[in-house]
Amino acid sequence: MASEHDSVLHSWCVQSQWQAPTVVGGSCAHLQLADGRRILDMSSLAECSNLGHQHPAVVEAIRRQAEQLCFVTSAWGAQPRGELAEAILEKAGFNGGRVFFTLAGADANENAVKFARQASGKPHGSIVTRDRSYHGASYACMALSGDARTRAQVDPAAFGVVHVPPPYAYQGAFGSHDPSICGERAVEAVAAAIDHHGAANVAAVMMEPNAGTNGIVAPDNYWPGLRAATETRQVALIADEVMSGFGRCGEWFAWQRYGDAGKPDLMTLAKGLTGAHLPLGAVVLSAEIAARLEHQMLYTGLTYCGHPLSCAAGLAALRAYEQEKLIERSRTLGHHMFNELQAMQSRHAVIGDVRGGHGLFAVIELVADGATRQPLSAWPKTPDTLNALVNAAMSEGVSLACRGNLILLAPPLVIDEQDLADALALLDRLLAHFFPSGL
Repeated sequence: MASEHDSVLHSWCVQSQWQAPTVVGGSCAHLQLADGRRILDMSSLAECSNLGHQHPAVVEAIRRQAEQLCFVTSAWGAQPRGELAEAILEKAGFNGGRVFFTLAGADANENAVKFARQASGKPHGSIVTRDRSYHGASYACMALSGDARTRAQVDPAAFGVVHVPPPYAYQGAFGSHDPSICGERAVEAVAAAIDHHGAANVAAVMMEPNAGTNGIVAPDNYWPGLRAATETRQVALIADEVMSGFGRCGEWFAWQRYGDAGKPDLMTLAKGLTGAHLPLGAVVLSAEIAARLEHQMLYTGLTYCGHPLSCAAGLAALRAYEQEKLIERSRTLGHHMFNELQAMQSRHAVIGDVRGGHGLFAVIELVADGATRQPLSAWPKTPDTLNALVNAAMSEGVSLACRGNLILLAPPLVIDEQDLADALALLDRLLAHFFPSGL
């Protein structure tokens, strides 16, 4: 079997250090490796395989569509594209809105910014985003992101991006560890940024409503406050639901936890949209935003936008979420997982905080000192001991994801309950082994 080690340029790693195993198959929440091992995937790979691996209904839908029509550009109609758009609008409650299909989350976020600027008549309008956020790795998305790893590669101001501090209550953002106070002050920071630049010069605010690789889960009062602040100032609110959508946070879309009062003007999707079976992203526009663009030329789009194979996969994925009641299952199992992690926190001094739990997504933050909340290492460096823990879990057949001082748990929504329990028990045991005194 050909090895990728010397021929493929891999993302987000030092090439000389890349040594990942080869995956040859998968089923449910497990991956099958070329060396014969079967690995339980506790991160849905990149928080994208919400339906697990090789979901039969999605694979069959791709096969059927390939036999009928593999490709036509978006200049022509395609049945699965129209059906998927209608299904998304219905699940989101965006009656009268429209869907623009993209290839992935990054170009969805770029196009959402384009649409917000064009619809508002502010072609160079500022976009307010958060520090320690992630919206993609293209140049524009690196500017939108508050990511320390790519900060030196791009000038956010050149892209009209304004960053505000995140609602990171655990580490005392805005001078408070109280979630409610932190959430309120974080909203005030967004409002102040808009007011400073002038609402007439700000086209949109783009935020992640919940799950993300930054590991910050905003307090409950943050999103409703953000919606109110942007609405009052007549600035569009874009919800980046690339990671948080499709059941990951216990709802079809994370903002729905707040009801219609939390509905954004635009939202971006990818990852769980097809359960990662094929590449596909989308921008969902409210009826009001869509109406403003109805008689204007859109100078955007890529050749494969709205690819029929991908849209067929997306339509099958939405049906699977609904028919198998996976949104509700994520909420139930996520609550159970969160309770187990909180119990784990009481046993391990190294666990400073546990966040999430609205669905099958949770963040464990490890600290060197629980009293001072001092991190094990400076963000975004991952401590060697945590890397060793992840490697030990892999040797026992469980794949864990970490970033910085965080362990990110986001298993497929189809994970077997016993497999989930076994993985959490393994994590409990490994924390005791690698951090016996909590350090």
